[in-house]
Amino acid sequence: QVQLVESGGGLVQPGGSLRLSCTASAFNLDYYTIGWFGQPPGKEREGVSCINSRGDNTYYTDSVKGRFTISRDHAKNTVYLQMDNLKLEDTAVYYCATSAGSLKYGKSWSPFSSTLYDFWGQGTQVTVSS
Repeated sequence: QVQLVESGGGLVQPGGSLRLSCTASAFNLDYYTIGWFGQPPGKEREGVSCINSRGDNTYYTDSVKGRFTISRDHAKNTVYLQMDNLKLEDTAVYYCATSAGSLKYGKSWSPFSSTLYDFWGQGTQVTVSS
């Protein structure tokens, strides 16, 4: 059973920063596309950012472009989401998830389509508040 674990969430003031981490025990993330999704209070989960297995292709939803940076460290089996200049509307539970990505889905691949992701973590809460 694949277990993804997110960490790094917390309470931060607007304009602040957080770095989320996604790791897995007994499971190698190297060959997977990793996505970060956010679920604001009372809303549906939405794609935030995604990185392919090699780490040379990244995606961001428009609302976080220029503020969030996704990266991966293969040696640590970890994917990060650096969140800078946080805004009130970034408040959400953030989940990471694995996907076989375009290798499996080809032209049907969509980085923010949650149905194309197989394994999910339990989420970490990010609250932006003054």
